[in-house]
Amino acid sequence: MNTVHASIGKQPYKTEIHTATNSIIGDEPLELGGQDLGFSPADLITASLAACTCATLRMYADRKAWNLTDVKVKVTFERDAVKNTSHFVRTVELVGELDETQRQRLLTIANSCFIHKTLTNPIEVTTELATL
Repeated sequence: MNTVHASIGKQPYKTEIHTATNSIIGDEPLELGGQDLGFSPADLITASLAACTCATLRMYADRKAWNLTDVKVKVTFERDAVKNTSHFVRTVELVGELDETQRQRLLTIANSCFIHKTLTNPIEVTTELATL
């Protein structure tokens, strides 16, 4: 099970986020009252999809010994609060000597990344109050 810890003090929106081995800062942009010191929550979920897609494609191409020299993934995210819907657009650029069959296979494999599967299947979130 992955565990992430986040905490916020009195500084508006600046959130310190930690795993056992890494740390990042979350914040909101200036126009939303933050200081733009780090990724916004929307940026973090969008970055998760982009990073997972890159890693999944790299692992698959390496296993197949395909000449994939670079993977570039651009993800945009929009949330419609009124309709309660979210929309991601993921654009994948594959660099290397790949034939069309390999390129199409990698596009299919992009949908196998763990974050893609998480976002496109039912999600359950349980929230509980910590015992002091």
